[in-house]
Amino acid sequence: MARPVTLMTAQFGDLGLEELCKLAKEMGYDGLELMEGSHWDAKKAAADKAYAESVLETLGKYGLKTWAVAAHVVGQCVGDNWDPRLDNFAPNALAGKPEEIRAWAIETMMAVPWGAKNLGVDVVSGFLGSPIWAYWYSFPQTTEEMVEAGFQKIVELWTPIFDEFDKAGVKFGLEVHPTEIAFDYYTWARLLESFGGRKTLGLNYDPSHLLWQGVNPTIFLRDFIDRVYHVHMKDAAVTLDGKAGILGSFQTFGDNRRGWNFRSLGHGGVNFEDIIRELNAGGYEGPLSVEWEDSGMDRVYGATEAAAFVRKVDFAPSNVAFDAAMKND
Repeated sequence: MARPVTLMTAQFGDLGLEELCKLAKEMGYDGLELMEGSHWDAKKAAADKAYAESVLETLGKYGLKTWAVAAHVVGQCVGDNWDPRLDNFAPNALAGKPEEIRAWAIETMMAVPWGAKNLGVDVVSGFLGSPIWAYWYSFPQTTEEMVEAGFQKIVELWTPIFDEFDKAGVKFGLEVHPTEIAFDYYTWARLLESFGGRKTLGLNYDPSHLLWQGVNPTIFLRDFIDRVYHVHMKDAAVTLDGKAGILGSFQTFGDNRRGWNFRSLGHGGVNFEDIIRELNAGGYEGPLSVEWEDSGMDRVYGATEAAAFVRKVDFAPSNVAFDAAMKND
């Protein structure tokens, strides 16, 4: 079993689709996890099958496919409380208009599953946002009622969107991630409970965000393997030196003084062999999508090396016990 190796396109948003397809093929990828707003337009794909087919034709021209598409940026705008940073994710005309940004995001997310369906995929990776991320430290005092209200707000906002996903036969894989309503083991479990175990909602499993928080990525994967709809391959390194803290000290990604940084695959602390073994045990056969984020390394060099790394670390499970032949006639 060789799982498809794909490239998440958000970090290459400055390149047009055709230019990126050519580069991705040269770097050794089987396909792309297309980011909405950068390399596919959800509303156009939902309304115009010819547009969706043109996207697939461009991929096919370079021998590439897509097994999942992404909607992280627009999804963030659904659930977040507005601050000026969200203006970077929304159309320029909506800058500084919180309710209009949310309305735009909801309308776009309603189109996402139908656009995905027209692209021939049944999994969308992305974010939900969070109205209570500012409460994560619980000071000033944060009541349980405030936290529960935040989870219920996400249920309220996303239930109609997930209804559209169900109608289209498409699933949503949340990337458990700081700034999301579910950012670690227990918040993910609480989110599932809040949605009543709804099958529409699963995981875009990314070990890097768990590692630097101190959550064991392998244990998380083992416990929630039945909800893994898509997998990001991304690494991180924790480099606490007695000065830097785990919170980053307001230093930008890539600054070597930070207490942790994302790293190109194989250059951090994620145990990818254990992850492959858990994916094998759980029967996951979907793509392994490289989300390349390393501000200290040239991205073409890094993404090329990352594709080769994934192929090297991925292996099929055994169909026989190693000691099965140790018997007498």
